[in-house]
Amino acid sequence: MTGAGGVASSDPSGVCAKMEEEESIRVVHCGGSELNFRRAVFSADSKYIFCVSGDFVKVYSTTTEECVHILQGHTDLVTGIQLNPSNHLQTFLVGPKLYALFTHHSAEDSVFVTINKEEPDVFQLVSVKLPKSPSQEIEAKELSSILDYINQSPKCIAFGRKGEYVAVVRDFYLSVYFFKKKTTSRFTLSSSKNKKHARNGFTCVACHPEEDCIASGHMDGKIRLWRNFDDDKKYTYTCLHWHHDMVMDLAFSVTGSSLLSGGRECVLVEWREAGEKNKEFLPRLGATIEHISVSPAGDLLCTSHSDNKIMVIHRNLETSAVIQGLVKDRSILTGLTIDPKTKALVLNGKPGHLQFYSLQSDKQLYNLDIVQQEYINDSGLFQIELTKAAFGCFGNWLATVEQRQEKESELEMQMKLWKYNKKTQGFVLNTKINMPHDDHITALCFCNAERCETLTLVTASKDGHFKVWILTDDSDIYKKAVGWTCDFVGSYHKYQATDCCFSEDGSLLAVSFEEIVTIWDSETWELKCTFCQRAGEIRRLCFGRLTCSKYLLGATENGILCCWNLLSCALEWSAKLSVRVMEPDPQSENIAAVSWSSEGSDLFVFKPSEPRPLYIQKNVCREEVQWGVFVPRDVPESFTSEAYQWLNRSQFYFLTKSQSLLTFSTKSPEEKLTPTSKQLLAEESLPTTPFYFILGKHRQQEDQKLSETSESELVQLPVTENIPAIAELLHTPAHVLPSAAFLCSMFVNSLLLSNETKSAEETPDDVDMEEEKESEDSDEESNFTEHVQITSNTDFREDIIHQLSKSEEKELRRFRKVDYSWIAAL
Repeated sequence: MTGAGGVASSDPSGVCAKMEEEESIRVVHCGGSELNFRRAVFSADSKYIFCVSGDFVKVYSTTTEECVHILQGHTDLVTGIQLNPSNHLQTFLVGPKLYALFTHHSAEDSVFVTINKEEPDVFQLVSVKLPKSPSQEIEAKELSSILDYINQSPKCIAFGRKGEYVAVVRDFYLSVYFFKKKTTSRFTLSSSKNKKHARNGFTCVACHPEEDCIASGHMDGKIRLWRNFDDDKKYTYTCLHWHHDMVMDLAFSVTGSSLLSGGRECVLVEWREAGEKNKEFLPRLGATIEHISVSPAGDLLCTSHSDNKIMVIHRNLETSAVIQGLVKDRSILTGLTIDPKTKALVLNGKPGHLQFYSLQSDKQLYNLDIVQQEYINDSGLFQIELTKAAFGCFGNWLATVEQRQEKESELEMQMKLWKYNKKTQGFVLNTKINMPHDDHITALCFCNAERCETLTLVTASKDGHFKVWILTDDSDIYKKAVGWTCDFVGSYHKYQATDCCFSEDGSLLAVSFEEIVTIWDSETWELKCTFCQRAGEIRRLCFGRLTCSKYLLGATENGILCCWNLLSCALEWSAKLSVRVMEPDPQSENIAAVSWSSEGSDLFVFKPSEPRPLYIQKNVCREEVQWGVFVPRDVPESFTSEAYQWLNRSQFYFLTKSQSLLTFSTKSPEEKLTPTSKQLLAEESLPTTPFYFILGKHRQQEDQKLSETSESELVQLPVTENIPAIAELLHTPAHVLPSAAFLCSMFVNSLLLSNETKSAEETPDDVDMEEEKESEDSDEESNFTEHVQITSNTDFREDIIHQLSKSEEKELRRFRKVDYSWIAAL
C-alpha cells in the first residue's frame, strides 16, 4: 500500500525494491491487463484518470486518451487505488494481502482495507492506522476490525455522509456500521427462490454524499433506496426498476442530486432526484457496464466495461473519450498471432471479431468484423464462433474459420480468405468457402517461404484429411481477379489430422495424424516419411529454424516432447514434459515450451540441437498457460548473461486460462510510453513542490539569459544538461531508488568531462583569437564588407573552392557576422 494516491496490492509486502538489470527480469502483467478490474479514479482537476492495470497503475489523459504515466512499485496484482488527501509519498507495510482499499477525508491518519481471514472466501474490513514517520517505508501493524463476513468486491462497500458510517452488502444482508456509536445495524431480504422475481441478492452499494440514504443494487435489476437505517425497526426503502438483469454498479453524483446505474444492457441510466419517472439514458455503450466513477468536480464520469474499455462521459451524458484495452473474449480460440504489417497482437476480440492490439502503445488499433452478423446477448443461444486465424504472404492475406454447432450432427462452418487493401489500409473479403471440411478444422497454416512461387494454405481437420488451397486466377474476363481453390487432399489411414506446419524454407509439410507424424514434399505432395513413437496424440508440431532447421519437434497429450532428425529420419531425443505451448522464435533458433502441472506453469527455452535448456523458469504463473507468441523487438536488448540472451531479439508473451497477458519485464514500463504521450506529459505544468521552486527559478533565469544574449554570441550550456543519469535520478520515484551511497559514485562520474570534451574546450588557436579582435572593427569596415558581398557574389563562391589563406579566412568570418535581414524588407 503506497501513500502516493493510495494503492493496495495482493503482494504481501506491498512494495518492490529496484534491482540490478539482470535481476529485474520477472514475469509481469503487461500491456493488455484488465483496465476494468477496479473502478477508475479521477484526478482532482479531472485531467487524468488512474486505473489499475496488472502490476502497475496507469494514468490516462481524459482528453487525448493517451497513457501519459505508469506508476510502478508492486510485485503482484494491484487490487485498489484511491487519491490520498494528504498527498504524501510513503510506503506502508501492512502484512496480509490487500484486496481493496478505501480512504476518507475525515480519517486522514487511517485507511480501510479488505483482508482475507484464515477461512477461504471470508473477508474482513479493517482500519489501518498510518504512523507518522519521515521514513519512506513504514510498518503499519495497528489493525482494527470494522466488519466481518463481507464481500471481496469493493463495489459492495461504501462510506456514508462525511464518513459517519460504512455500508456493506453480501448475499441477502445489508450491514451499516456507525463509527461514533460503534454500533452495527443489519437488514435481511427474503432469500426465497420459489416466488417469481425473488432474486433479491445484493450486488453493489452506494451512499448519498449529503443525506442519510443508501442505494443498493440487486440480482433482479431493482435498486433499493434505504432510509432511517439507524433504527432496525423504523427503516424504510423504495424501489427503482428499469434494468432487466442484475445491477452491476451504482454511483451518486457529487451533490447527490442524481443516481447513476449500469448493467448488462450496455446502457447508463441516470435517476434524477431518485425518481422512477425522471430518468435519462445513454444507450449502446457496446458492453456490460461493470464500474461507474464520478470526478471530484462533478463535470465528468467514467464507466468501465466488460470488454476492457473505459469511457469518459460528460455530465450531460455525452461520450468524450474511449480508452480501449485488450478485449477479453469468452474463450481465445484463434490463439495469439502477430500481424506482419502492424506488428500488432491479433486474437479473438468482440464476438465474431478479430482485434488488432498494439503491444507497444498498449491500446487497440482496430477490430475486424469476421462473422459480419449482429450479435445477440443471450446465454441460451448458440453463437457463431471465430475459431482459427492465420496470416500469409507477409500480412497480405488472412485466413479465418468460423463455425456454429447446436447439435452434434448440425455443424455449420465457413472459411474466409481476406486480402489486404493498401488504399483502405484494411482487409477485404476475397473468397468464402462453405464447409471446407466435413468436421472441425484443427489447424491451418500458410507457406510463407520466399521460394514458394504459388501462395499456399493448408488446413487439417478431424475428418481425417488435410487440404492444400492455392491462389489462382478466377473466371474474370480481364484476368485480374484471383481466388482460392483446393489443389490437393491428403490423408493417412483415416486418422484424424491434429496439426500441421511448414518448414522454414517451405520444402516440407508436416501433418500429424493422431500419434503419427507424416512428412510431405510441398512440390509433388508425395509422402516422404513417417514418425511414430506411440506416446499419445500429437498436440503441437514445430520445425526448427536457421541452423536447427533439420529438426522437427512434437508435443503429445501424454506429456512427451519428441525431437526428430529429418536427415537421419530418427528420434534425436525425447523428454517427459506436459507441454501446453510450444512456440519458435522467428529471430533465432530458440524455442519456448510451457508445461503445466498441479503446481503451476513452467517455462523452458531451448535449442533443438542441444539437450540442455538455455533457460528454465519454474512457476511463471499459477494458472495454465494456453497460448504464447514471440514478438520481435524494434530495438534489440543487450543482455550479457547467457540465461537471458534469448530475450535480446524477441519478447515472449503468453496468455493464461483467465486471459491474463504476461511477459518478462526487461525495462521500466515508463520507457514504453509513446513519444506523443511523453510530449503531452512534458507540456503539463510542474507541481508546486520544493523541486519546482528550485528548477522553475533556474529555468526562468536561463530563459532570461537567452533572451538577453544576441544571436552572434555563443552560449555555453551547463555540462549537466541532458545527462541520462541526472534525468533518471529526478524522474524515478524515491521509494524505488537504491541507497544514496550507491548513487553517489554514478552521479559524480556523470559530472566529469571526458578527454575529448576537454580538448574541444581548450584555448582556440591564433586564428580564433584574431577573430575575437576582428569582431570589434568599425562600422565603416562592416559597410565595406556588405558592399563586397552584394557585388562580388560569384567570385566569393569561387574562392571557397580553393585553399584560403589566413587573411581570407578572417575576411570570410567577417562576412558571416553581417546581418542581411534588412534585404527581406526590399
